Amino acid sequence: MLSSEKVCCPNYLLQKVRNLKPVKTAVVGTGAPVVLESVRDAVEAGIIEPVLIGDPDVIWAYGEQISWSLNGCEIIPAADEAAAGTAGAQLARSGEVEMVLKGHIHTDAFMRPLISRKTGPGSRRRLSHVFHMTVADSDSVLLLTDCAVNVAPDVKARASIIQNAVELAHDLGNPRPKVALLAASEEISQAMPVTLECREIMTMCADLDLEADIHGPLAFDNIVSPEAARLKGISSPVAGCADIVLVPTIEAGNALFKMMVYFLGACAAGIVLGASVPILLTSRADPAAARLASTAIGAIVARTGEHKT
Repeated sequence: MLSSEKVCCPNYLLQKVRNLKPVKTAVVGTGAPVVLESVRDAVEAGIIEPVLIGDPDVIWAYGEQISWSLNGCEIIPAADEAAAGTAGAQLARSGEVEMVLKGHIHTDAFMRPLISRKTGPGSRRRLSHVFHMTVADSDSVLLLTDCAVNVAPDVKARASIIQNAVELAHDLGNPRPKVALLAASEEISQAMPVTLECREIMTMCADLDLEADIHGPLAFDNIVSPEAARLKGISSPVAGCADIVLVPTIEAGNALFKMMVYFLGACAAGIVLGASVPILLTSRADPAAARLASTAIGAIVARTGEHKT
């Protein structure tokens, strides 16, 4: 297993945000040093302007612990996780912040008010999660979706998930991403319902006229290895060089991204798309580099979204 100390935030993300105006960001649940350290890194990189939500006394104490002066930072008191989650969602709904970042708070308390029609910021499309995966000493980027929000999405839902991921790829500078539909085989088989669903998804996405190349079903070797795809006789611009991988279930996605993290030392930067503001669903186990990369991606999405109709 590789140490998190070897995980690096991709330089190209930091370059992209260098000339952007800092994004006003609600940090929901700041009662932990690791959260404040991550926020400090993002502030010093010029990525965010934070609004810290939590117990003010705890926030100030941890600020002193990490030697970071919080003078000038906006702090919104919240008595518990439920109150913090509600406050973050309200700030996003009212337009007072442009992005929401999960801090030291349970995921359900963070996400529940954000996805509620009564308290959430509203959505443009079905919410879905994307992991932006990079490995040190490589310029390659692999987007994995959905590994964290949608558990077992049906065909229609997966088409929306693809739309979100393709839009993210466009925002990050890839004008025509290659999307692979993950399965256990490249053959259509009644015994493997996922392969039949992949065929339906391709048909549905063709009607959406996305600016992307989409192919499936594909086994993982045929997604990442041009040689494996050649030996299998797969003729597709996606085979062997995918930019986006659509997983069929959350279990498959969760296992895939964690194997990349723990076996390859990959940097996994996560973002929830489809809402009117980017939602950064970080984990307490995330290294600092992954947290910084997540805020950079969120800032790029937020600023790019300003110019969309």
